[in-house]
This record gives sequence, structure tokens and C-alpha cells, in this order.
Amino acid sequence: MLTYLSVALPQFTSPAARMLALQCALRSNSRGHVTLPDGLLRSMRLQRRWELWLELTQAGWLQASGMQSGTMSARLLDTTVLDQVPGRCARRRAAHWALHPAPLVLPASAPAALQLTALVLASHSASSLDGTEDLANVSRLCGHYPQQTKELLDRLVAVHTLVSWQYHRDTDQVLWRFPRRRPASSPGQGRAPCNSPPSDRQ
Repeated sequence: MLTYLSVALPQFTSPAARMLALQCALRSNSRGHVTLPDGLLRSMRLQRRWELWLELTQAGWLQASGMQSGTMSARLLDTTVLDQVPGRCARRRAAHWALHPAPLVLPASAPAALQLTALVLASHSASSLDGTEDLANVSRLCGHYPQQTKELLDRLVAVHTLVSWQYHRDTDQVLWRFPRRRPASSPGQGRAPCNSPPSDRQ
């Protein structure tokens, strides 16, 4: 879904709007309609961030219906999102995982740019201790320039989300290492129910 959004959204789309779009894409129904509870938006620190909905509207990606009964509703305008795999049940589990992308741990006050970078790294991590990917691809998924990505990787080290990272110019590969923590389940593991986690209905 991150790959899909990197193509569907303009490159200049802000990290916060990308995080919002990801939740909308993962939580939409078969007709492209999505309703996000106020508690979920509050937990993401996106509550009443009307400018983000406007940003996605101006990009032609969704049409917001407005706030009703403590929820924000919208209709996704790009029907391509409905063809993305996996199915809706797995998407809802992935939507919850995207809020807490194990094995990365971020401070609650981390800005959206840092959250999105951590999410991209977690999605490309083969184990609970390290990962590797092309710098160009990481930057594209985050909507950053490579230099911005490097700066954000430095910030992830500074807040102890990463132990270290290295860039190999000859292969354009960036490698990173996580602190040694007890591994947590990825979105494809476990048997979480298809219903939204309780925290989403605050």
C-alpha cells in the first residue's frame, strides 16, 4: 500500500497527509468509503487537521464528507486502491500495525515525517534486528529527497529508534539496525480479529 500511495499521491504530499491516506486506504470498504473514528485521529495527532483532508482533496485522491457523530467520513476517488491486495480483513490488521510498526518504537511526540520513515523501514525489515533497502526506494515511499531521508535516519538514531544506519554509495543500499528488543508480530502474523482494535473506537 505504501508503494501504491507513492504513485497515487503527488510527490510533494506532506508526511502527515500520507499517514492519513494510508489509514484511509487500509480501512476503506469495497465501495471506497471510509469512516475514521475521532479517537483514532486523536491518537494519530491528526484530529481536526482539516488541512490534511484538503491536501488529499486537492490531489484528487478523496472527497471528504465531513465530521458526523464523532467520525470523519470520506470517499476515495482513485478506484485503483480497491484492487490492492490483501483483502479487507488483513488490511485492517495492517492499519493497526501501521500505527505501531514493530519492531520500531518511537516517542509519542515524534513528528509525522519521522513516523512515516520508521514505518517504511519497518515494512522493509527482514528481522527484528536489521533491514536493508535502496535509498531511492525508501525516499520515494516517504515522499522525500534522499538527503532528507538521510537526515531523518540520523534523527531516528538520535531518539534511539535505530542503533545505527549505513549508506553504500556503490549499490545505493541503506542498512539499518534496531535496538535489541523482544520481537513483536508483523501484520502478517498472529490471528488478530478482523474487527478494529478497541483503541480505534475511543
